[in-house]
Amino acid sequence: MSQACRSLIWLALNKKMPFELVLTIPGSKQENGTRHPSYLEKFPNATIPALEDPEQNFYLSESHAIMSYLCNKYEWFDFYPEEIEKRAKVDDFLHYHHRKVKEASLAYFTPKVRTDLNLTENLIELSRKSFNDSLNALESNWLEKNKFIIGDDVTLADLAAYVEIGQLRDCFTNLYDFKDHPNIQRWILDMTKVEGHDDAHLVLKELGDISKNPPAMEDIAKANIAGFKRILELSS
Repeated sequence: MSQACRSLIWLALNKKMPFELVLTIPGSKQENGTRHPSYLEKFPNATIPALEDPEQNFYLSESHAIMSYLCNKYEWFDFYPEEIEKRAKVDDFLHYHHRKVKEASLAYFTPKVRTDLNLTENLIELSRKSFNDSLNALESNWLEKNKFIIGDDVTLADLAAYVEIGQLRDCFTNLYDFKDHPNIQRWILDMTKVEGHDDAHLVLKELGDISKNPPAMEDIAKANIAGFKRILELSS
């Protein structure tokens, strides 16, 4: 279950929004894959997560776009402020996120769980530098001044950032030590208290510490199945 999927699921669980979770295999041309013609017809960029809104016969890709759409549609202004200046600050961070905080996955997570990709050391090091730069910016700017990234309340910016940063915690994959980032440590603890956190991140709890050795594909599959089953129980 990808980082992007977890952020969207977390939002939906927090808002107690009923939804149908459809297991889709990234890159597969099979019927349940993102490269199947029926999927590409709805979602040309062939990515997950994706949203099919039956009320409007509407299709949308990209987790940040989907979360913003849902907040707009259902007026979840706590996560996506109605005040235009505050909303712009959320958008600011979501745009910044892509080649900064999101690099956590390429820098630390992917080399462990997708050894088949054979990522080069140079690419990994570049990703680590970008991610560490973003951590330092969060530590000394955003979270030095605010309880959460934009202010005193959780927003989509926090959900998007946490699914990348939080996955590296010692209680999950144990791939990063945040001891030099006290503001981030405090923020992480606050984020664990946001409703829906534990269920959205069960897959990581099941996967566990992978700091010493890459997990076997069987263990990755078991963790994903456990997480998927839990979300199915809650979303029905």
